[in-house]
Amino acid sequence: MGLLSSNTRLDKLEDLFLHELEDLYDAEKRLTKALPLMMEAAKNPKLKMGFEQHLRETEGQIARLERIFDMINRKPERETCDAMKGLIAEGNEAINARGNDDVRDAALIAAAQRVEHYEIAGYGTLRTFAKTLGMHEAATLLQQTLDEEEATDKKLTEIAVSIVNPRAEMA
Repeated sequence: MGLLSSNTRLDKLEDLFLHELEDLYDAEKRLTKALPLMMEAAKNPKLKMGFEQHLRETEGQIARLERIFDMINRKPERETCDAMKGLIAEGNEAINARGNDDVRDAALIAAAQRVEHYEIAGYGTLRTFAKTLGMHEAATLLQQTLDEEEATDKKLTEIAVSIVNPRAEMA
């Protein structure tokens, strides 16, 4: 979740919910630009497919966030997500690194898992806010996304443990 600026006004939990919704919306939009670059940089076919699948999921997650904006009668707006900007910058370091392909793939997985963990924290928090606010349909949509993010993290771990890390260790 984005850091709150000194001029952010939070009088009600709804204010914080909206701020975090806008922050995650920005994060997901940024991620749709970063994932194709990670997919292109990845050498392992399973990792490439994992990034491709996550891009499709991310597009669906954006649609869910837009549904939530609609539920609360708000136009989808983005609050700059500085955390995602930083995570993507770290991912770009892995993309631009030179060296052994398997070690670079391990670096891509590490960067991607940092993103997943950030998203898991963000969606879990936002889902909890939605439940507290009685926004049950929004909470359900956020839980769907949270489930996808957790599944993606597990898939990345599986690719790392079963294929990429052992090959990187042999480099």
